[in-house]
Amino acid sequence: MTTTRPTDLGSALTELAGTGARPRAGGTDLTACVAHGVLAPAPVVDLTGIETLRGIDWRDDGSARVGALTSVHEVSADPRLGAAYPALARTAGALATPQIRRTATVGGNLLQRNRCWYLRNPAFDCFQTGGGSCPAREGDHLHGVVVDQGPCVAPHPSTVALALVAYDAVVEVSGDGGAVAERPVAGLYDGTDPSRDHVLDPSEVVTAVSLPAPAPGELAAYLRATGRSRSEWPLVEVTARLVRAEGGAGPVASAAVAVGGVARTPLRLPEVESSLVGAVPGAEPGAGFAAALDGLAARCSPLPATGYKVALLRETVRAGVERALGFARA
Repeated sequence: MTTTRPTDLGSALTELAGTGARPRAGGTDLTACVAHGVLAPAPVVDLTGIETLRGIDWRDDGSARVGALTSVHEVSADPRLGAAYPALARTAGALATPQIRRTATVGGNLLQRNRCWYLRNPAFDCFQTGGGSCPAREGDHLHGVVVDQGPCVAPHPSTVALALVAYDAVVEVSGDGGAVAERPVAGLYDGTDPSRDHVLDPSEVVTAVSLPAPAPGELAAYLRATGRSRSEWPLVEVTARLVRAEGGAGPVASAAVAVGGVARTPLRLPEVESSLVGAVPGAEPGAGFAAALDGLAARCSPLPATGYKVALLRETVRAGVERALGFARA
């Protein structure tokens, strides 16, 4: 497996265009995919020498642009980013382990492959390896979806995507010839396509993520439900961000609540979000929030072994939102 290390984006895009080569950022997922036979060995274009893809830049309106090669640790530890976008910083700081956060990149986290054990076992074929079925659907899908969007039942694995979807963030994508396009982070994913975990072509590269201008006084929380306390993929996870009225000093004026571990794509919960308008920090959310939580069951279409996630989704969202509000149950 040959590896090239271009130092500029144009050269990298040329090496990726129609060659079958694969881009590598932190490499935490690519290495595992090759080792487990998910991907056959192929030439690698190592992007880590392209300095223009690193770092956090600030615009005049206070908004930020985060380079795709910026590590997850940098996002979680940057004090200015944490003050402006607390939901992103807290989400990034909770995923995986400290070692992985220092190696994994923002762009790589968004584009990683799912963790289905059938996909990662070379003894099985599935939609993503050229097969014509999803063996997990009829097999062992204990960690699978509870919101069934299409033929594949593996939840999307990107935790960073949750926070970026909650901010309506935009990714910059460069392709063959250097053309640059922008699309919402949510637009990277299509739950109805079982053959891949994101919609980008092999020759396209995520170069940066753009966030909107920050909201003063934003309240935020991230919470994951796992089967054990350390280094575990979440069964359900939630990112909540609450924007307050009166310049950040009043009740909640708008909310964004995104969940993962439950569907082929990160999901926003608009019914929960609207129920939080008017909520008071430090106080228990009202009856409308409780009703919205109860209504989450109607969104769910569990598989035979994922029915437990219906209640787990409800309680994880409840606890995450209450954490963001600063409300502690007695």
